[in-house]
This record gives sequence, C-alpha cells and structure tokens, in this order.
Amino acid sequence: MLAQLAVMALNRWGKSLASFTSTDLDDRILQRTTPHVSRLLVTTGVYLAIRSLPLHEKLIVISSGALYIVLVIIVFNLIYHAFDELLQWYIAGRQHDKDALISRNMIPIAEKITMLFLMGTALIVILKHFNYDIFSLVTALGIGSLAIGMAAKDTLAHMISGFTLMLDQPFRIGDRIQLSGGQVGDVAGIGLRSTRIKTLDNQLLIIPNSDLCNTMLINQAFPDARAKGRVNIGVAYGSDVERVKALLAATALEVEEVLRDPAPEAYFVTFGDSALNMSLFFWVEEYSRLFGTIDKVNTLIIRRFAENGIEIPFPTRTVIMEPLAKRHEEADMQGASE
Repeated sequence: MLAQLAVMALNRWGKSLASFTSTDLDDRILQRTTPHVSRLLVTTGVYLAIRSLPLHEKLIVISSGALYIVLVIIVFNLIYHAFDELLQWYIAGRQHDKDALISRNMIPIAEKITMLFLMGTALIVILKHFNYDIFSLVTALGIGSLAIGMAAKDTLAHMISGFTLMLDQPFRIGDRIQLSGGQVGDVAGIGLRSTRIKTLDNQLLIIPNSDLCNTMLINQAFPDARAKGRVNIGVAYGSDVERVKALLAATALEVEEVLRDPAPEAYFVTFGDSALNMSLFFWVEEYSRLFGTIDKVNTLIIRRFAENGIEIPFPTRTVIMEPLAKRHEEADMQGASE
C-alpha cells in the first residue's frame, strides 16, 4: 500500500516538476524507472520488516541476505534503464549530427559495456556485504583475463579496432566506400569483430575490423552525398572545339539528375592520335544515381552529336606496304655508297 502511494506521488509530483524543464529527458526517465522504484520500495519494506520481526536468527540472516541481493539487483537495474534512456535521448536529438560524440551504431556496444560494468559493480557490492575478500577475487579475475587475452589476441585486436571505428566514424551504416583493393559497396553493418559491406553486385564482404583500421579507403558519402561524374569523348580533327564544349555542357543540363549548381563543364584535354579528346564534368545529388546519370548523358551525347554533324572518329592506323624487291634494291644501293 505504501509503495503504491509512493509511486502515485512520484507520478504526480515528478511529472509536475518535469513539466518545468525544456527537454523531455526527465519525463522519459521517470516513465522508464517508475516500475523499478515500485519494486525497490516493496522489497525495502519487506527487508526492514524481516529485520525487525522476532524470528530465528539464522532465518533472519538468510532472508535478509537474499533480499539484500534482490535490492542491489533492482537498484543497478534502475540505474541501467536510466542511463539507457539518457543514451537513447542523446542519439534521438543528434541523429543528423555528423559530429555527435556517440553515433547510433555505438548504442549496442555502449549498452553492453554499461551492463557489464554495472554487473561487476553489483557483484562487488554483494560480495563485500557478505565479507568476501574482494582483492583476491579481483586478482584471480585479472590473471584469468590475461590468459584469455593471450589466447584470443587476434579476436581482441578486431574488437578494439571495431570500437575504434565506432568512435572515429570514418564511415557510417549506409555509406558507400571504396576499398584500397578497388571494391565498392555500401556499409551494411559495423560489428565488434568485423564490418559487412554490400557490393554493387549484391555480394556481402565481411572484413575484419583490424584490416579496415590499417588500410586506405574512400568514403563517397563524405563530406556530402554529392558525386562528380566524368565523360571522356573524342571528336574528329577539324571540329569546332568551342562549339563542341558548349554542346557537351548543354547536353548534360538536359538530364534531370545533373545539378545546375555547380554547372557542368567541358574541357579540351589532349590531342589524340585520331581525335581531339574532350572531358565533360557534372555533379549529381546522390552518389547512388551516378551510374544511371552517366548512362543518360552518354546516350544523349550520341544523339546530339548526330543531330549537329559532329563526328566521333574511330581509332585509325595507316600501314604503307612496299614491294620486297624495292627494299632490297635500296639496301644494295646504300651498301655500295658506303
């Protein structure tokens, strides 16, 4: 009864106090932790009642010890849920902030680390209550951890690298990256041991995190999602270069996906063996649309060149064939003159 009254008072006064703040964090924490507060009050009442009842001493010790363990579990569970709500609130308010201290990818690892820390602290509190030697236990755990670490050093290296990737954030889930080996794909997941990348061929690359930490890569989503397209094309010698450049830029603007700002630009790059080599540059809003946009631009260039009489020459090579007898005669004349 007292616990129910306390919870009712907490809901009433707590919500009244929370309404004066500018954020909903306190409301969320209050809603998340109220059931645990109710359990805490009930268990505390039972614990105090048993300690005050005229029962057998051994029964009191066993019962109060068990209830103390339950109390510690409830308290640390309450702390965990309050911290988890704080973490969720922080991420929700900064999900579009690239410079946020903690990204959404780190929520699972942060929750696990918090859970392990609270479990370890709760265990130490309980053991200390029952007069166990904490120092000996910590020493034994340290030696065991050292042995496990030596046996699983590669796995630990991958896990540390995974934690580093989550903190440094060279890429995020959904970003398109290009590896040093030339593979291109979208980041599908970042785990403690490995990172999964879905290639453009719909294959899944699973790469150990330590390898990713020690390699160069290109993140096409940074600093923003825009991507630059390039089309190389050759026109016949004798073509009006300025006219071709203007036509290329105008043709690119006919494609809806090509951005107007920055505007497309065409350049006369080199003199080729059989053509004047031109390059057209343009931007698209999303890197995922780049291949399709290049296809549209190429198709439209062929059409506009045909309409304007601009020739795209084939590579040609001229071979002069001379009779073998003539070559022998020239060689004999050269030898006689020497």
